[in-house]
Amino acid sequence: MHGEPSWSYLYRTMIPPLTEAGFRCVAPDLVGFGKSDKPARTEDHSYQRHVDWMAAWLEAVDLEHATLFCQDWGGLIGLRLATAFPHRFARLVVANTGLPTGDQQMPEAFLRWQTFAAAVQEFPIAAMVDRATLNELSPAILAGYDAPFPDETYKAGPRVMPSLVPTRPDDPSADAQREAWQVLMAWDKPVLTTFSDSDPITAGGDRVFHKLVPGASGQPHTTIASAGHFLQEDQGPAVAKVVADFHRLTS
Repeated sequence: MHGEPSWSYLYRTMIPPLTEAGFRCVAPDLVGFGKSDKPARTEDHSYQRHVDWMAAWLEAVDLEHATLFCQDWGGLIGLRLATAFPHRFARLVVANTGLPTGDQQMPEAFLRWQTFAAAVQEFPIAAMVDRATLNELSPAILAGYDAPFPDETYKAGPRVMPSLVPTRPDDPSADAQREAWQVLMAWDKPVLTTFSDSDPITAGGDRVFHKLVPGASGQPHTTIASAGHFLQEDQGPAVAKVVADFHRLTS
């Protein structure tokens, strides 16, 4: 599951080596992103509504024994799905993401991003992805990230998502987040973290999973070298290998 402001195009270099290795890959576009519908009012978007939308999708496609790979908002939504439908997931791969409850101090880099997203007049989708990678992205790749968003009227989802991340204990989603953590703290199915070495927003977030989630104990947690926030863009094939190896190890 992808994050914000990207879409499943982010997985174009991960999916081929995984399918060549015999795995089935399913990469949904979050509502408001990619080829999904794009509700145009910011008030159409809430954390819970995005969880509910993707829960309906998950039930419709009827996935079972899935390996969840989640990054950025793909984790904030995907981990909520995993804790709500644990019977559908066999293992979790957590990358540059978290499940904030609003009880923790958020990194300054994220708070600056949140302020920028709320105030900028023209929301630069591709430029934001480019800024959060170490690789220099070609004009064609940048155009790929921009393609689903012809003008500002299509960008309500990407624009509002940073404001929906819980940053205070009384956030509307805080209680649901805490309930999800109760499930994770009893989760004994395999959990792997694969965070990058150059992401100022999520750096150190992997340690929370190592400490609190039983299924993370003893797993070969990995740091992806030479990768920024969007590690799938910087090191997609390497990340795919980590996922494939983890699946084989824990099957």
